[in-house]
Amino acid sequence: MTAETAPLVAAVGANVLVAGSAVFKGGSPEQPQFYERHIKAIRATADAARA
Repeated sequence: MTAETAPLVAAVGANVLVAGSAVFKGGSPEQPQFYERHIKAIRATADAARA
C-alpha cells in the first residue's frame, strides 16, 4: 500500500490498510524519518479520499 494506492482503496470503503515495503523504502534505523514521512503520506491520502 503506497500513498498512490491508498486513496483508491479508501474511496471504495477499505478502513484497514496494510503497508509493508512502502513504509520502509529509503529508510534505515539510522534514518527513521523516512518511515514517518511514508506513513503520514499514506494516511493523509487515504483520509482525503474518504472525505
